[in-house]
This record gives sequence, C-alpha cells and structure tokens, in this order.
Amino acid sequence: MGVRRTAAGNASALRRNSPEPYPPRSLEDFPNMDAMVNPAGPGADSLIDVGDLHFTVASQAGEVNILRGITLRIEEGEAVGVVGPSGSGKSTLMMLLGGLDRPTRGTVRVAGHDLGALDEDALARFRRDHVGIVFQSFHLVPTMTAEENVAIPLEFAGARDAFGRARAALESVGLGHRIRHYPAELSGGEQQRVALARAFVAEPAIILADEPTGNLDRATGAQVIELLFALRARHGTTLVLITHDPDLARRCGRIVSLADGRVVSDRPVLPEAA
Repeated sequence: MGVRRTAAGNASALRRNSPEPYPPRSLEDFPNMDAMVNPAGPGADSLIDVGDLHFTVASQAGEVNILRGITLRIEEGEAVGVVGPSGSGKSTLMMLLGGLDRPTRGTVRVAGHDLGALDEDALARFRRDHVGIVFQSFHLVPTMTAEENVAIPLEFAGARDAFGRARAALESVGLGHRIRHYPAELSGGEQQRVALARAFVAEPAIILADEPTGNLDRATGAQVIELLFALRARHGTTLVLITHDPDLARRCGRIVSLADGRVVSDRPVLPEAA
C-alpha cells in the first residue's frame, strides 16, 4: 500500500521547563577531549559536523535568537546526550540535524550531505536513508496499525517485504502481538515502542531522540530507554539524545550542555570511581 508522508516533522514546539542539570564546565578541564570523542583525529570527517549554526525566528517583539553560533562534531557510533534548560535550543538543534528545519546561518553536514544545499525532496530522501527520529509525543499515524506505522520508512524507500520487516521490528520491541492494533488501542509505552521500531527498522546511521520518555511514567520510561540503548548497541547506531534527566544523559558516552543557544560544555562521561 502507498503511504503519504506525515506531519511528524512539525515538532519544533517541543519546549519543556527543565532545569540545567549540569554546571557549565570548560573544555580546558578535558585537555584530551578531541582524542576521546574523535578517535579518528581532528582532521577526519565526522558523521555530524555543525559549523557556526544560528537559528533566528521573528516575533512581534523582534527577532529571537534560538541558536547562537553552535559548532559541534559527532563521530560514527557515538552516543551523545544533549542537555540544557527550557529554551536553550536543544530541540531546535535536533530539528536542524534531521533536516526538518533550515538554519538562518551556518552549516550542517550529516552523513556526507550538506543539508543547506538540499531541496525539500532531497531532504526527505536524506531522512529516509540516514536518520530515524523518536519524538516525545510518538507521532504515530492514528489511522494506521502499528505494523503500517513501522512500515512507513520502508515503503518510502521502496523496500521489499516492508511489512515482514515491520513485523520483525515490532517483535524485537515485544509487540509482536499488537501489530494490528491502532495507536488509540495502545498504551503510551507501547506507542513509544512502536515509534522505536519505526525509527530503527530501516537501520539508519543516526537516531535523533527528543525526550523519548517525557510522556511516560518512570517505570515505563525505564523500559523504553533500555530498549533504545539495546537497539542502538545491536545496530551500531549513532545516537543524539535530548533529555533533561542527568542520569539518562550519563548513559551516553558524551554530554553536550546548551544554554542561551550556545554550547557551554562538551565533555565525555568518565567512569565513576569505584
């Protein structure tokens, strides 16, 4: 069956009140930072390479600067937690990395593609081929079953046996018995597991996850996070995880802290002392 593209990208309003969980720290605290997070060396191509990124929107009171010159590199296979208070630019950064919005100024290169040079059709193909996205609010198509929702990226790609692969993906997140249920018939945790299956089913190089447990209770959220990291490990996927939870961020190998649209610290997660 043909599936039309949904409005899942219209999530730029995901703004939540969350305190800054980490005190800003200088990169001088980590003199070997580049070697730790970029083992290929400072001259190597990165999977994600953001340069002097600015994002400005108009308002009745004048221009609002959401991102103010972010420069960031993320290597293949990394898991990076992005933290910061509400309004710091976390979700906007994710939208730009996924090609769901365009910067006012600066460059975004992902998986070898200069996103600023791509038109909307090319951006859709880029997302299809390289990026899986997990939103806080699930963004499932309400008139489609779990199986049909998971098959969407495979059908876009013209993949053979899209529904067979979708069923296998649902089984991998423990929902093999729910494949023909609609989102309204699923719990919040089940809906987010469907969203995880959809994000990973095409085996993208990058997963962008924006507060994936924000609409879930603690126990259900913990189950979803275990699945997220298990799937990442199984597929070797690069993960960019936006979260207000410091414990969750520490499960990543690196934490980038934003404030007022700027990177205020970028540090590896060091093993805790015994």
